[in-house]
Amino acid sequence: MLELHDVRRHFGSGDRRVQAVDGVDLTIRRGEVVALLGPNGAGKTTTLDMLLGLTAPSSGTVRVLGVAPDRATASGAIGAVLQTGGLLGDLTVGETVRLIASLHGAEALSRVPEVMVRADLAGLARRRVAKCSGGEQQRVKFALAMVSDPDILVLDEPTAGMDVTARRHFWDVMRADADAGRTIVFATHYLEEAEQFARRTVVMHRGTVVADAPTALLRASLGERTVSATVPATGEELVARVALIDGVSGARLDGDRLTLRATDSDAVAQLLLDSGAHDLEIAAPTLETAFTALTED
Repeated sequence: MLELHDVRRHFGSGDRRVQAVDGVDLTIRRGEVVALLGPNGAGKTTTLDMLLGLTAPSSGTVRVLGVAPDRATASGAIGAVLQTGGLLGDLTVGETVRLIASLHGAEALSRVPEVMVRADLAGLARRRVAKCSGGEQQRVKFALAMVSDPDILVLDEPTAGMDVTARRHFWDVMRADADAGRTIVFATHYLEEAEQFARRTVVMHRGTVVADAPTALLRASLGERTVSATVPATGEELVARVALIDGVSGARLDGDRLTLRATDSDAVAQLLLDSGAHDLEIAAPTLETAFTALTED
């Protein structure tokens, strides 16, 4: 569905040259839900812009459904929800969706009522866009992206400004779409969204891909679990004993509460419990832990 081969994109020249994307190789198949993560300036938005044909790569090739991105966008085969722009404040929500649908023909116009319901906009059809909240405007953009019934959806921070209920509804719709075969690529700063909804996560840092794996595998890739327990008065001696176990790191004692990371959490737990510790907690690695490890200098 999407192919990027040795894609590079820079802006400016000389001392002001910025290498936004630096040698990205990426292939995304039909029905995949892929989260694109990375700190600010990692190259995520530039990569999405190239997928949509909004900017051309400085070198390398980008293909969407086997053709140039601008052709796929013009045909309605790829839709997008972007962070900024694209809405006229004086139009109502219903007028906006019908206007964009009309650009895609009669079939798209007939799809407007269904799209309004799916985007949870049926009750806002007569409200002027300028009077909509930030989260409501994001839902309008989602409806605009859906009217052409695209094979691929590209989402750049799609739930920014949405409340918890709207975010949950949005991702319920996205999950159903993916199950029906639609391909979804989204950039987000909400790591819990990637953890809950993306089956695959791509992490970018300084314009390059530093990780690309199934989300669950990436989350567990560090192999360390966080162990914490309330320890007896001899806590300092216990810390020294625990530190001798292979794979233990970051042990710290805060009052009578010991926290550490361990690759063999069972061995650590057994030692702690045998030594009189209680209130033991073991937490699996999170995507945030992996993300931080991958993008820290």
